[in-house]
Amino acid sequence: MKLHLEIWRQAGPTQDGAFESLDVDDAVEQMSILELLDHVNGKLIEQGKEPFAFASDCREGICGTCGLTVNGRPHGAGKNSPACQQRLFNYNDGDTLKIEPFRSAAFPIIKDMVVDRSALDRVMEQGGYVSINAGTAPDADTLHENHQLAEWSLDHAACIGCGACVSACPNGAAHLFTGAKLTHLSKLPLGKEERGRRARNMVDQLEQDFGHCSLYGECADVCPAGIPLSAVAAVTKERARAAFRGKDD
Repeated sequence: MKLHLEIWRQAGPTQDGAFESLDVDDAVEQMSILELLDHVNGKLIEQGKEPFAFASDCREGICGTCGLTVNGRPHGAGKNSPACQQRLFNYNDGDTLKIEPFRSAAFPIIKDMVVDRSALDRVMEQGGYVSINAGTAPDADTLHENHQLAEWSLDHAACIGCGACVSACPNGAAHLFTGAKLTHLSKLPLGKEERGRRARNMVDQLEQDFGHCSLYGECADVCPAGIPLSAVAAVTKERARAAFRGKDD
């Protein structure tokens, strides 16, 4: 399989970047986007050249580390899949693949395709936790929750925090990410104690680092975890609930 690649090269945060062109004549359809970059980097190293920097970890679609953009779409052509699970059979022989980092003001470039996504961490630091009494674990039967609500919460907990939603959004909003976390933690018993404080703090941080959501919907289309667009509504809903109930909630 032959591919023409345009890969972003940028030495550092304060350096100018540009696309570097190269051709691959021996790609395999079953390769993932990351394996293609591994293949390219292997040849560059053999030639004594600097490989391209990109982030990856588990390569099982769980960690959310492998964020990059292919032909203008976060992660790649396949719907709701991370870059490590995007296979080259989604493209045709002779295609041009333009590979670059996630583009967002909230994600400054560190090097090549590696970006700083600590803005998402700052949102989580404001409320991505639950308060429990230390000591002996409570009996599971004392926490009553119906199956449907538990499944709804866990569906939103599937968010891997990759940042594709932010990169896909024309406004650079992170409402799908924040809404997923607020929905997950507000539904389960252990997350209800600081529900109001969590909503106020997380949304306040969200508005400092990210753009305003205009419901374009691109975020849900590229989300590897399949978080529904309805999660965005939790940002306004949980924040309004916190304002109505007051500071003690």
